Amino acid sequence: NRALLHILLSLLHYSPTGAHVEWCKQLIAATMSSQISGPIGSEMISREYKTLREGNKQAQMEEAQRVPGETIKAIVKDVMYICPFSGVVRGTLTITDYKLFFKSLTRDPPFVLDVNLGAISRLESIAVQSHGDNTQGLEIVCKDLRNPRFAYKKEGQSNLEVFETLSKYAFPLSHNLPLFAFKYRETFPEDGWKIYDPVAEYKRQGLPNESWIISKVNSSYELCETYPALLVLPSNVTEDELKRVAAFRAKRRLPVLSWIHPESQAAIVRCGQPQVGPSDRRCREDERYLQTILDANAQSHKLCIFDARQSTVADTNKVRKQDTFPVST
Repeated sequence: NRALLHILLSLLHYSPTGAHVEWCKQLIAATMSSQISGPIGSEMISREYKTLREGNKQAQMEEAQRVPGETIKAIVKDVMYICPFSGVVRGTLTITDYKLFFKSLTRDPPFVLDVNLGAISRLESIAVQSHGDNTQGLEIVCKDLRNPRFAYKKEGQSNLEVFETLSKYAFPLSHNLPLFAFKYRETFPEDGWKIYDPVAEYKRQGLPNESWIISKVNSSYELCETYPALLVLPSNVTEDELKRVAAFRAKRRLPVLSWIHPESQAAIVRCGQPQVGPSDRRCREDERYLQTILDANAQSHKLCIFDARQSTVADTNKVRKQDTFPVST
């Protein structure tokens, strides 16, 4: 019975989470109740169980929180993080297929460093001095300007395990592995593709109305491949005119409505640059189309065109026979 109890305690120690915990606890409780007056003293059981429980609590505190689909690839203990601000911090380094997680419980509150593997630019082995047995070092150069440095024991598998595991999962495509985005397994109560309903959004703005329609002319993305399938267009423009206007605009991005004021009917319309070129080429269909947009707002007699680019860029594009609005607009 004593041997059985020690086996159960060992199982619980190495399986601090999951179904093994409850199973072992039940067997331990049964053994304790049946042997409380036997050769195994209750004080010894209580003492060992308390020690085991504290050890499990410590392990759970050190464990990295994972997102759905994330798996742990390596855990290295007795690692030192060389902090440039507060000095050396000793703790446990956990590497998953999504992040690097370092946690130290020697400080209050616990010190935590979390680095997304996608933010890693390169890995460099460095020599570390004056850190006892931890003579092997690793510097992680990140794209967000962080350069965390770690020191760990050179003997054993720590060096090989840390460097190779990080290299493998920080640069998965170089190792014929899928990106973690394709392994992410979080479930959501709603279908993300249905959260945004363009028709419902247009109806919220009071569309369609007598001046604007919701058109499916771009349902196959042939009119403009970078525009959505549903477009809000002036109501009295034919499909042939739309094609001519699209051909005159950069990337075929003809003017389409983005927002409309519910009372004044003032509209914000987006579009690509007209491809006038150095010879100031014109398009009658495009000009009539802009006039139709102006007529849709009876309270205004002026069409304001905003070009977000610098005037020098617009001039350069014009010289290169590319697209531009007149610099004076």
